[in-house]
Amino acid sequence: MTTVIAVIPARGGSKGVPGKNVAPVGGVPLVARAVRAARAAQRVDRVIVSTDDPLIAEAARAAGAEVVARPAELAGDGATSESALLQALDTAAPDADVVVLVQCTSPFVTAADVDGVAAPVADGHADSALTVGRSHGFLWRPDGSGINHDPTARQRRQDRPVELLETGAAYAMRVDGLRRTGHRFFGRVLPVVVDPARTLEIDEPADLEWARLLAPLLEEPAELRLADLDALVLDFDGTLTDDRVLVDQDGREAVLAHRGDGLGIAALRRAGLPVLILSTEANPVVAARAGKLGVPALHGIADKGAALAQWCAEHRIDLRRTAFVGNDVNDLPCFAIVGWPIAVADAHYAVRARARIVTAAPGGSGAVREIASRLLGPELGRDIRDGSEPLALHR
Repeated sequence: MTTVIAVIPARGGSKGVPGKNVAPVGGVPLVARAVRAARAAQRVDRVIVSTDDPLIAEAARAAGAEVVARPAELAGDGATSESALLQALDTAAPDADVVVLVQCTSPFVTAADVDGVAAPVADGHADSALTVGRSHGFLWRPDGSGINHDPTARQRRQDRPVELLETGAAYAMRVDGLRRTGHRFFGRVLPVVVDPARTLEIDEPADLEWARLLAPLLEEPAELRLADLDALVLDFDGTLTDDRVLVDQDGREAVLAHRGDGLGIAALRRAGLPVLILSTEANPVVAARAGKLGVPALHGIADKGAALAQWCAEHRIDLRRTAFVGNDVNDLPCFAIVGWPIAVADAHYAVRARARIVTAAPGGSGAVREIASRLLGPELGRDIRDGSEPLALHR
């Protein structure tokens, strides 16, 4: 029986994007995204991450991969992916028949992509395979001459032969051929066409930001269950309110909260989930609303990330099993440390880009009620769009 091993090379020394392989896209570190795709592939027997970095190793193990320590001489800028593959195979899977190289730098690689290259090699239809996307682009040299076209008699795009662009996401190869040649392309090489919308490689910071913006559009919303969480932490303004302030002629301020959010929080508390309100605002309205809801509040907080980490440590709550719901850039330090960063629908684009879940409802309009329904089921109560009246709170 053919043994197929997926190896994910993930060194820690990226210069273009420091810390790249643990950078989150859709709230999930890049290395964990690659691990999940490989583990979900039907033709893969084991998933191994090769790394020299303890943070990458921790994220890989948390996602369910085995980890092989990558020696320093194979982790420099000049080291090849092939050398990492061979060292991982020699260390952990010397009898493997087929190895699949899955790249962390392709955040939208899927299990279908992995199976797409693994199957033809494992079944003997190819010696190596790679993911490609169809391309009709016109390529130019710096001197102004055409590479794949004649600029003076250029064909219509639909009349040109189809060209295939290597995506960099996944490669499969027979291990004996890899050992013999030292590279991933040998014998019968099979290009496997994949969805071009997912063919993004992260080489520069701008690529990472683009991936974060695309994630909510390309992926199904993450499934969130009550069993996944040890705590739910809520921003106040823009999350439990609509982020507006009402000011009367005497200078008194008021905000609007949603009764549906209160119903959701009450149901979560009955289910035993700790809930905390964490806000930079020092106004007494935060404490007043928290008191009404029966939950603790930390407000007037300058560094929300540090405050959240301290609160979790004091209550022995795992940050990876904590959800934080926010709407603006001062919530990003919290997003960076929790396992479940959640943005409300009208959050700042940078916040939505780093979220693992984006709610359908805006802040102050039932977003927290929606989260409670995800955790406890729709039988929780009335739908978030049932017209539940807003509640005015005076500062």
